[in-house]
Amino acid sequence: MDTPIYIAKGDHELDLLLKMANRHGLIAGATGTGKTVTLQSLAQGFSDRGIPVFTVDVKGDLSGISQPGTPTPKWVERAKLLGWKDYKFEACPVIFWDIFGLQGHPIRSTVQKMGPLLISRMLSLNETQSGVLTVVFKVADEKSLPLVTLDDLQSLLHYVGNNATQFTTQYGNISTASIGAIQRSLLELDHQGGAKLFGEPALDLNDFLRTNSQGKGYINVLVADTLMQNPKMYASFLLWLLTSLYEKMPEVGDPDKPALVFFFDEAHLLFTDAPKALLDKIEQIIRLIRSKGVGVFFITQNPIDVPETVLGQLGNRVQHALRAFTPRDQKAVKAAADTFRSNPKLKIADVITQLGVGEALVSLLDNNGTPAIVERAFICPPLSQIGAITPEQRKAIIAASPIGARYDKVVEGTTAAEKVQEVKAESPSPTSPAAAGPVKIFFINAWKFINGSTFRSIIKGVITLLVASTKKKR
Repeated sequence: MDTPIYIAKGDHELDLLLKMANRHGLIAGATGTGKTVTLQSLAQGFSDRGIPVFTVDVKGDLSGISQPGTPTPKWVERAKLLGWKDYKFEACPVIFWDIFGLQGHPIRSTVQKMGPLLISRMLSLNETQSGVLTVVFKVADEKSLPLVTLDDLQSLLHYVGNNATQFTTQYGNISTASIGAIQRSLLELDHQGGAKLFGEPALDLNDFLRTNSQGKGYINVLVADTLMQNPKMYASFLLWLLTSLYEKMPEVGDPDKPALVFFFDEAHLLFTDAPKALLDKIEQIIRLIRSKGVGVFFITQNPIDVPETVLGQLGNRVQHALRAFTPRDQKAVKAAADTFRSNPKLKIADVITQLGVGEALVSLLDNNGTPAIVERAFICPPLSQIGAITPEQRKAIIAASPIGARYDKVVEGTTAAEKVQEVKAESPSPTSPAAAGPVKIFFINAWKFINGSTFRSIIKGVITLLVASTKKKR
């Protein structure tokens, strides 16, 4: 079913065209104004049309998308307002993921795949420390050392630190202070549970692109209530997922519908304190990933949380209510109002503060890719359950998952620590002739000769001759 997704009703029905869904979107609004319900309704709409979804469950209340909804009085009232007559409550096919493996299948990367830029962000490293970490990754590449887990990275840091003089000439200064700072940051990340992020089997992105036997797209839900306790780890991991999709998905041009839709909740965490190199990378990915058939929707409290260079790429907008209690809030409201194509019937800045729960200002791309005039509208509620499921329901879904137990058991492979020992055994010592230059070889051999028995015998013989010669003269 490739029909548009009915999102909301203002002066008329507002539909999201599937071929415009990979032009990305934004769902914004203060806490408690209905962002999660809008996300759930959209995700269910994509799933019904055979489009897989990746999303994050920050508060635990998105899990209800796996169960059919119920006709509460408020729900029925909204359905009448929207003109719904024939509707059927339905569940969506769901795969639960959890980095910590407690409420879903473990989802992992390897240290090597994550790369030095995102690892540096995760560890809050400064520019100098990031440079040293990049050198460590380079050494791993050149010596074919597997960087899978945090232990692998710790082992290689120890090796590079102990042999810094070997690498300084080629890569620049490698200070023990920087090595130590990185190691301490890794220990802290490990203490926060970051070790669970890394290991094998690593995620196969094809598992995000599944449909069920009825042709519905699976909704991949990352359980993130614990992960959110470390915002940089959360943002870095999701950005890795987005980067991996960008690098591995084939070019498809401008498809009739997306191959996958990626919802990035708490999007402001992606940009907070991010270095320019990372911001440039994010902008590039958002600009180009649509040609891979991937649509990205950012969910955040205010549009000003998103840099203008990225915000300009988000053509489909749903703006829930904002509060304007302080001068800063008022400035944010005005900035949000300015992102819309104006409607002469609405004073947008005023309306944003007056919206009720489940109401929003909506502007979607038309058939030509042009943002429509913004309208005040009522959001369509999902046909799945609103709110969390029970632990028993979750266990049943995980047990019936199409990926089975493939990710549930860690695969132990060759570690970097083992490989480092092999490299040490093969490497010449700093005082061996193979590791020395011509001048150094001369002095090494000279010192060996001076300390040798042959040299001592010659000196003893010379002294004996001198003593005998002196006696004869007397």
